[in-house]
Amino acid sequence: MRFLGNLLWCLLGGLVSALSWALAGAFWCITIVGIPVGLQCFKFASLSLFPFGKEILYAGGAPSLLLNILWLVLSGLPLAIGHAAWGCLLCLTIVGIPFGLQFFKLARLALFPFGSRIVPAA
Repeated sequence: MRFLGNLLWCLLGGLVSALSWALAGAFWCITIVGIPVGLQCFKFASLSLFPFGKEILYAGGAPSLLLNILWLVLSGLPLAIGHAAWGCLLCLTIVGIPFGLQFFKLARLALFPFGSRIVPAA
């Protein structure tokens, strides 16, 4: 099911999602200070290509909080709105609900990516 879900995911908007993360990563990598943020974006671009079978654990401390606030103001809000919009569109049909839920997972990640990590689903 994970393979089929990931394959359909790429066709139903996952590729667009991955490209948005990659674009944000390229934007951040323009400056030397933004390279760690850009590398994080590239990691989440790979997640947004194949999200089925993966979970996100949220944790972090003060440095993660500061980076999340900076991220939210500069890049996170537009990405989260885009993911939430795709999720709402896909949840209009019964078949699209699992895909919409993946977009909501990515929308939450788009708001607070730092201090989180990707783990295989149990």
